[in-house]
This record gives sequence, C-alpha cells and structure tokens, in this order.
Amino acid sequence: MNAAVSDGAPAFRCSGLAKIYRTGETEVHALRGVDLVIPAGEILVLLGPSGSGKSTLLNIIGGLDRPSSGTLLYRDLDLTAMDDRELTRFRRADVGFIFQFYNLIPSLTAEENVRLVTDIADHPMDAAEALGLVGLADRRDHYPAQLSGGEQQRVAVARAIAKRPGVLLCDEPTGALDSRTGIRVLETLAEANRTLGTTVVLITHNIGIAAMAHRVFHFLDGRIARVEVNAAPIDPAGISW
Repeated sequence: MNAAVSDGAPAFRCSGLAKIYRTGETEVHALRGVDLVIPAGEILVLLGPSGSGKSTLLNIIGGLDRPSSGTLLYRDLDLTAMDDRELTRFRRADVGFIFQFYNLIPSLTAEENVRLVTDIADHPMDAAEALGLVGLADRRDHYPAQLSGGEQQRVAVARAIAKRPGVLLCDEPTGALDSRTGIRVLETLAEANRTLGTTVVLITHNIGIAAMAHRVFHFLDGRIARVEVNAAPIDPAGISW
C-alpha cells in the first residue's frame, strides 16, 4: 500500500464527510459534509478555532476514527469500506502520526524508540538513518530524559518517517515548543516532504506556519470555510512565529 512519492494522483479525496458524536440525546456535529482533495506530495496546513473539526478530520483520514457518513479514498483505497483489520494495516503501512506530546518510551534510547516502528513496517529505513534525517545521529544512544523537548519531538518525527509513510499527520507538533525549537521541528517535516515525497498534513493554531504550506484549509463549525493556495511556500526558517 505504501506510496510516498507523488505520481500526480491525490493522496486523499473526501466527499460529504460528516461526523456526529452522540451522548444520550445530545449530538455534536464535528464535521458537516466536508468535500476535500489532498494532493500527494504537498504540505497542507489546517487552521481554525478549537472545535472546528480539524482533529476529527485528521483522525478520520488517519484511520483512527470512522465518519458517520460520506466517502474517503486514499489513493484508490476506500477507507470507509475497510474493516478494523484493514484500517490497522493501512495505518501501519501508510501513515505516520506526530502529536503535540512526544509519546516516547522513557526506558528506551532514541534509536530503540524509532525501532518500535521499523520492526513492524514493511519497507522501513534504518533507525539510525531516520535519526540522521532529523539531525540526531549523534544522539541515538541517549534516553528521552537526556534530550531537550525539541530533540524528543524530532525523535518522534524520525519514528514517524522511518517506515516511509505516504502521509505524515501532525496535530500541533510545535505546540509545546519555543519558536527556535519549533522551527527546527518544522524544518525536519519540510525535509521529509522534499526528500521522501511524503504528504504532510499539519494542524496548528500558529497562523505563521501557514506560510510553509502549499495549501491552507480554514475550518469553521465543522466545515471548510476557505482554501488558500500558496504558490511560493517559504522555508520554515523564515516563518514569523
């Protein structure tokens, strides 16, 4: 299933995607009929207030949640028709997840944390190579407690890219970092996009990060309010934090 390099086809196509959470008689409409095309090999930023549907969409396209209605295709795979086992296979082969908090195992070194993914992936890169891509080759034997917050997040990025995923899904990956450290993490994501052809979908509340994206999707009340196409994305080093 893995296909990191763009061949011109969309990575994802969403049509009428809706998600309703029900608690007793209460309904929360997290997504309200989203139509969306995510081109392969691009960096996309999702902006919008809390509760606007960004994380719900990210969880659905990553196979962590299911829509209440609508269709979702990854390449030529209909994710809405998959059973739980097929979705697990999709996540394992094609998706890398990066969250605000690093979720590293304290008792494992940086390299061992990355190997958690490479040991189960179909066509992984070497764990040391992945750490080299994020600038941490010399920290491979260090434990999380011996690393700064930014270094721990870069280990999380290395772990995500080590299986050569077709798409990286990032939910506030710089939310717990200062500007200098956050920009370093964004540079590693941009490098994965350039060198591996990985599609990057990034949620952030920092509007300045949108300048590095090829497209920016603005969410409001479970819908996409507008889409911006950026003809000249900038290098993360030039972001106004």
